[in-house]
Amino acid sequence: MDQWHYEISEQLDRTMVERLRQFPREPDLLVYGLRSAATVLLRAWMKSYHRLTIVGRENLPREGSFIIVANHASHIDTPAILSALPLRKLHRVFPAAAKDFFFVSVPRTAVAAIVVNALPFDRQGNIRQSLGLCRAVLDNPGNILLIYPEGTRSTTGAIGEFRPGIALLLAGRDLPVVPCYLDGAFHAWPKGAALPRPRKLRLVIGQPRRYTELHRGKESAQIICQDLREAVLALAKGKP
Repeated sequence: MDQWHYEISEQLDRTMVERLRQFPREPDLLVYGLRSAATVLLRAWMKSYHRLTIVGRENLPREGSFIIVANHASHIDTPAILSALPLRKLHRVFPAAAKDFFFVSVPRTAVAAIVVNALPFDRQGNIRQSLGLCRAVLDNPGNILLIYPEGTRSTTGAIGEFRPGIALLLAGRDLPVVPCYLDGAFHAWPKGAALPRPRKLRLVIGQPRRYTELHRGKESAQIICQDLREAVLALAKGKP
């Protein structure tokens, strides 16, 4: 008979905050339960308080891993976009969140890790390591990565230039990326405002795109960033 060994997880020696800041995180039934409850409340809030409408949900891939990119004007962006995804995907969606903002204080860490399952993205230091985490997420079939290519929230509501990190994840890979445009978020909860306002939100989901034929490099990065930005702008203008 084979001898059975029981090994205690290294995570048990760490505090809850340390475990939440670590990525990838080990499965945790308590966290899963809290996230599920928070998701139900957030979706109810989106529908009642912000009258969120979603257009183009059928454009979301049903199988495999993919990336969602969207304009970024508010902290309300992520809950709104997550509301468009099936509940069965709840624990497999990873919004990339600024490590220097969301994973500093305990309350922000709790919200980022528990409520939205955020991936800590180091935009100030080791960006390559953060992109490596993104690739690892996408290499696991069925995962979804949510990225805001502008890198930070808009202070005017206008869509800024897209940074090349997204291109490094897409160039040369048969990986779908879904452009989205969220309207109303800037007026609902602009940068610097203490609390969200009851403004109407409208999320438009575009058709998936692929950049399999492009090789990684500066020129390809410019092409991908420009194409994705134009796709988001087209959705803002009501074009498919």
